[in-house]
Amino acid sequence: MSIEVDIPAAPWTGRTDGSGSEHLRWHQAVRPYDPAERESRCVLIGFASDEGVNRNKGRTGAAAGPDALRGALSSMALPDPIVLEDAGTIAVTDADLDGGQARLGRAVAAAINDGRLPVVLGGGHEVAYGTYRGVAAARTRADRPRLGILNLDAHFDLRADPVPSSGTPFRQILEAEQAAGTDCRYDVLGISQPSNTRALFDTAKRLGVRYLIDDRCGVTDSDQVDTFVAALVDSVDQIYLTIDLDVLPAAVAPGVSAPAAYGVPLETIQRVCDRVTESGKLIAVDVAELNPAFDIDNRTARTAARLIHRIVTRHRLPHVESA
Repeated sequence: MSIEVDIPAAPWTGRTDGSGSEHLRWHQAVRPYDPAERESRCVLIGFASDEGVNRNKGRTGAAAGPDALRGALSSMALPDPIVLEDAGTIAVTDADLDGGQARLGRAVAAAINDGRLPVVLGGGHEVAYGTYRGVAAARTRADRPRLGILNLDAHFDLRADPVPSSGTPFRQILEAEQAAGTDCRYDVLGISQPSNTRALFDTAKRLGVRYLIDDRCGVTDSDQVDTFVAALVDSVDQIYLTIDLDVLPAAVAPGVSAPAAYGVPLETIQRVCDRVTESGKLIAVDVAELNPAFDIDNRTARTAARLIHRIVTRHRLPHVESA
C-alpha cells in the first residue's frame, strides 16, 4: 500500500565516519518509503500541526517538530545494520485538522498493513487521534481486537470541548471505540495533579481510565511503574504508545507547549518504553509536542530522538501479510 503525504521525504544528512556497517548512522540507513521493501523495520511519518495546540491555547510551534526530530536522529549511531524508511510529512493547513488526521490515519494503517512499525513525528498531541484512526483501521485490529493505549503525559487530554484540539484526542478515541463497540483500554503515566482539574479526574474515573501520578513515577518507584505497565500489557492484544514530551521535567524537555514543573524522570520514561517494546505488542508509536522555538540547545529534540532510537532499534514487529 502507498502512503500519501503532503511533503515528500527529503534526503537525510549527518556526520559520516565511513561507509561500512561499523560506522552506520541513521542518515545512512534511512531511505524513502517503498511498500515493496521487505526488510524495513519502521517507517517515519511526520505530522506538522499547530492547529490543535492553538485551539487549546498553548504555545504554538510544534509544526516544526518533525524536521527537528529528523535532525536529532540523523547522526545517531546504529548498533546493527537495519533498514529504516521515511514516508515524508502530512501538514495541517487552513485549520483542516480533521482532514490532516484522516490522512495520517490512512498513512498509519498502510504502514501497519505493510508490516512496518509506524513512528509518527508530531506535531501537537492532536496527532494522537490521527494515529489512532490508523491503528483502528489496520487489518491487525481484526486479529488482535483488544487495543491498549499507553499515554506518557502530564495531561489526560480528555477535554469535552466542542471543537477538537490537542486537549481532546483521547476523549474522541474513547467515544469512537464506544460507538464501534470495540475493546479499548486507555492508561496514562505521568499525570500532573496541578495541570488537571477535578472535572478531568472525574471524567477519567467515569471512562475507566487508569493513571499514575507523576510524583509516584520516580526512579525509586520502579516496582510500582512496572506493575502499572504490566497490567496494561497483560490485558491487551496490541499497544499504541504515545509520548507527550511535556511528561518530562522542564530541565530535560524545555521545548514543549507546556513545560513540566515536576515531571517524570527520563530513566522512568525509558524504562516504560523498554517494557512496551519488549512485550512484542507495540503496533504504533508517536511523539508529540516538541516545540523547537522554545528548545534549549536542542535538548528536547535530542531526548525525544534517543527514545525513538531505543524503541526502533529494539523493536521486532510481528509479520503482517500484505494484501
